[in-house]
Amino acid sequence: MGDKPIWEQIGSSFIQHYYQLFDNDRTQLGAIYIDASCLTWEGQQFQGKAAIVEKLSSLPFQKIQHSITAQDHQPKPDSCIISMVVGQLKADEDPIMGFHQMFLLKNINDAWVCTNDMFRLALHNFG
Repeated sequence: MGDKPIWEQIGSSFIQHYYQLFDNDRTQLGAIYIDASCLTWEGQQFQGKAAIVEKLSSLPFQKIQHSITAQDHQPKPDSCIISMVVGQLKADEDPIMGFHQMFLLKNINDAWVCTNDMFRLALHNFG
């Protein structure tokens, strides 16, 4: 991992941590958001740590497993990192579905937090 740029190391570590928390105990995700954070979940907007955790904790499934297919990370001129994830998820007994998620990470007081988070299932309606 030492030969990857630092923003890729930080982004990859964040992604691993995020999905581990999401898959095991979504209520713990509050640790990665701040009160100014924004979440767009399937087009619905949520702002603030409490609203985001409430939304994620109330999703209608008991168990979930994410599998990351690809992730990309870029540094921003303001010392933030943009991370994009493509993968698949399996919730309860539902079929496996594709998803896309994008994060904007910011270092605040020597901790990387998510200021912006956008999620969409990769569903296509060709009808």
